Amino acid sequence: MHRHQLALWGLLATLLLAACGANQPSGGASPSATAPTVASTPAPTVSAATPASGPNAADTGSATIKLEKFASDLKSPVFVTHAGDKSNRMFVVEKAGTIAILRDGKRVATPFLDVSDLLTAGGSEQGLLGLAFHPDYARNGRFFIYYTASNGDNTLARYTVSSTPDVADPASATVLFAQPDFAENHNGGMLAFGPDGYLYVGLGDGGGGGDPQANGQKRSILLGKLLRLDVSGDKPYTIPPDNPWPTGADGARPEIWAYGLRNPWRFSFDRATGDLYIGDVGQNAYEEVDFQPAGAAGGLNYGWSIREARHCFQSDTCASSGLVDPIAEYPHAQGCSITGGYVYRGAAFPSLAGLYIFGDYCSGTIWSLQRNAAGAWEQHKLLDSGMSISSFGEDAAGELYVIDLGGTLYRVMAGA
Repeated sequence: MHRHQLALWGLLATLLLAACGANQPSGGASPSATAPTVASTPAPTVSAATPASGPNAADTGSATIKLEKFASDLKSPVFVTHAGDKSNRMFVVEKAGTIAILRDGKRVATPFLDVSDLLTAGGSEQGLLGLAFHPDYARNGRFFIYYTASNGDNTLARYTVSSTPDVADPASATVLFAQPDFAENHNGGMLAFGPDGYLYVGLGDGGGGGDPQANGQKRSILLGKLLRLDVSGDKPYTIPPDNPWPTGADGARPEIWAYGLRNPWRFSFDRATGDLYIGDVGQNAYEEVDFQPAGAAGGLNYGWSIREARHCFQSDTCASSGLVDPIAEYPHAQGCSITGGYVYRGAAFPSLAGLYIFGDYCSGTIWSLQRNAAGAWEQHKLLDSGMSISSFGEDAAGELYVIDLGGTLYRVMAGA
């Protein structure tokens, strides 16, 4: 638990879920005394000084936002997305195990899917955590969910829709993997298809405090990683040939795309550029936004638990060769659990175009992040929402939404 957030955390613990993976249980284990070594394979570098152009070039400091209530009868919502099938429906993931359909902002009475009997949602960061529809969902009816199973395993499963468009077929379940875990927290859970058509899956480091098993730097285990899977066939998944370690060389799991992550609760791809933004939840001091430009090779090491954001973790010095700096960080005076967002690409609010909009669960602050004309990343506060921000989401048109864990979904709009 963050030392200076003890009082707040005590009040929120019963509601908290994976969005607050930053916060550790009282008495969390200490990190290993031996610092993990940096991977021998050099990681590609990400420059924060490349001049902005095209859809990323804009004045980053002039935008303001306001929130408009879109739906309010939700039960501990943790994610919202669309099916890409031109139905104009939105799908809300509820922590206890249901996926609700919203049509014109109103909840459909019957859940799209109910897997509450398969999972454990008792821990503050456990439950049904992620959802992604196959890019060809309109034809194949496939979608994917991520949940903590009744035995605690971090589980990825595939389902298909039934003959009734608003109801999934529960008998169609295929488990793609079930990763054993040792603690209730840091389960990750975000699922997203990249512009390459592959499914990206975020897993936390397994929990406890300070990465006690050093999983962030172990390429032999899936915990603390971003995975990249080919789910286009009938097999549970195959390995894309251009993954960093497609044959499992040096003991690395071939599913891994990036590593050195603590709890990448929410990440997203810019639908205009293909750039990847990762909100990685911090430990005791800093929250961070990590970045991978479109077209970059995999194998990036974002540093956990050698570093927390740009800072050596529990050490005055650390080896930083091969580690990728975050493009933004903020201290715990401003919040204690980052909720990654999206680059706004909707048409309704041109003043927001190109802004990566994200927030913090604990403080409710919403910020924007974008490169300026000189190529430097600038972060600006947009709003003190007063919300427990569990997630952001997009609709089919690229309009942006934000979720309050208390049960309300808001649309993000340009301010006056």
